[in-house]
Amino acid sequence: MHRGLWNFLSKPLLTSSNPKSINGVMTYDVTVDPSRDLWFRVYVPTATTASLPVIIYFHGGGFVLGSPHIKLYEDFCRGLAAGVVAIVVSINYRLAPEHKYPAQHNDGFDVLKFIDGKKHILPENADLARCFLAGDSAGGNIAHHVTKTVCDSYLVEIKVKGLVTIQPFFGGEERTESEKRITRPSLVPLKLLDRFWRSWLPAGDKCNRDHKAANVTGPEASDLSTLDFPATIVFVGGFDILQDWQRRYYNWLKNAGIKVDLVEYPSSIHGFYGFTELPESHQLITDIRQFVDEQENK
Repeated sequence: MHRGLWNFLSKPLLTSSNPKSINGVMTYDVTVDPSRDLWFRVYVPTATTASLPVIIYFHGGGFVLGSPHIKLYEDFCRGLAAGVVAIVVSINYRLAPEHKYPAQHNDGFDVLKFIDGKKHILPENADLARCFLAGDSAGGNIAHHVTKTVCDSYLVEIKVKGLVTIQPFFGGEERTESEKRITRPSLVPLKLLDRFWRSWLPAGDKCNRDHKAANVTGPEASDLSTLDFPATIVFVGGFDILQDWQRRYYNWLKNAGIKVDLVEYPSSIHGFYGFTELPESHQLITDIRQFVDEQENK
């Protein structure tokens, strides 16, 4: 979708932060770097003052579209904060094609460093030692790479306990069986996905879909077995054309000795969580809460 058309269509759906509790959650925005429009929205459950885990969330949109304040992600992150009972930090990162790889990954890690050095930015009951990274689609890709960067870095307060990837956007030059088989129903046809990759990946003869940022299990795959990579959960939809890449990701993590769970929703398309009336949308929140609880109880 053309960015100008997207901005025009989504403008009436933009939301503002609200310090008043709505359905048990209040919100506020924090600016990290105005020069690159790097900011985040914080979702705070208001029914408790107990210590809460923190979920750092990256929205989807093919690296090209989206923001935390469009209604889709406002509603989802409110539901996530209320359903998991966690403080959610939803990041506004730079978008392609103006800002190609690795801008989004850098923005994500910069927000973590910002929060790590300014703990007071979050509510007093935010426990950064119980931090989870999460994202859907392209946001799942970003969450994976930022998690890997955290493993190679030193943060004082933030300890990543788990990674939540919701239909993560991975790919490669190969056309998988699901990419060839599934044409309908699909919110993300293959031609659109290819356009997203071209918009985001850096220019150059070797920067095709087998680039390490896209094909994380491919020729340039990292050796995660040497890292303290956290427990991970991968959500897959049965009508998502990306599902084969997501299963490869799951198997790759498993073979590296990472604790990883695969949860499949057989009748779900890519982006199903945007339709809040679907039972799978509610089940997703329940499954995320169970995963968070399991990691915290270890």
